[in-house]
Amino acid sequence: MHSLQNFRAATIPARAGVGLKPEHYRIILESAPDLGFFEVHAENYMGAGGPPHRYLTAIRERYPLSLHGVGLSIGGDRPLDRDHLVRLKALITRYEPGLFSEHLAWSTHDAGFMDDLLPVPYTRETLARVCQHIDEVQEFLGRQMLLENPSTYLAFVESTYDEVDFMAEIAKRTDCGLLLDVNNVHIACTNQQWDPIDYIDRFPLTRVQEIHLAGYTQETDDRDRPLLIDTHDRPVSQRVWALYSKSVTRTGALPTLIEWDANVPSWSELKSEADRAETILRDKGSKGPRHAVA
Repeated sequence: MHSLQNFRAATIPARAGVGLKPEHYRIILESAPDLGFFEVHAENYMGAGGPPHRYLTAIRERYPLSLHGVGLSIGGDRPLDRDHLVRLKALITRYEPGLFSEHLAWSTHDAGFMDDLLPVPYTRETLARVCQHIDEVQEFLGRQMLLENPSTYLAFVESTYDEVDFMAEIAKRTDCGLLLDVNNVHIACTNQQWDPIDYIDRFPLTRVQEIHLAGYTQETDDRDRPLLIDTHDRPVSQRVWALYSKSVTRTGALPTLIEWDANVPSWSELKSEADRAETILRDKGSKGPRHAVA
């Protein structure tokens, strides 16, 4: 078993990982599965102690960790919550994750906080605000963060950038890294009738340090067209696996997370999804132009 100190300078290996769920704490510790890393939502571990921290500490001693935030409201039109940043920094100091990521979204309004990750218009004003917030986060934490592309359902009429250009400009101005959520690419491109291959081809892939995969729900809109909802409650779809395979050919092997946050499956079913990603990483990733450091 490794001590936490062993991972002080480590990054996340270019392998498959899964989101850590309380339902799987015990079986992970008892069976020590061969897995690249685990990822947790930062907000689930901002309390001081208790069983969640006890289990996470034990698992962190054995595995690299990626920390994924859902509550910073990077795209919000009010100042970042300083108390939230303090709690986030304490968590990073405590667990020393190899990567930290957040969403291109907003979730705060006046004094309220919403559970949803809401989209932002791609305008010059929004760009300046998001960049200012990312600069503040990276300076406060003393490290680079990754920004995740969103799952979107509608386009704002006031947008003057397309999504890929907007993400690229943020990364260029702030020097943040990027998290490529391939499921979100498929959802946004289906809902807005974009070409997913063109999206991936134009995405600034050299800045991508982690990939996410997840399942979605398919409904139809009032014109009877497919409407995909980012539900994270089922296996990764065949279309997303195909797009992931093409993406990894372009990026090389990168840490890849299976996100499954609702209707959490058995450990064996979740692990089988990670094994499938690992097979693609070995096959397609070895032919790509670059690899993350293990």
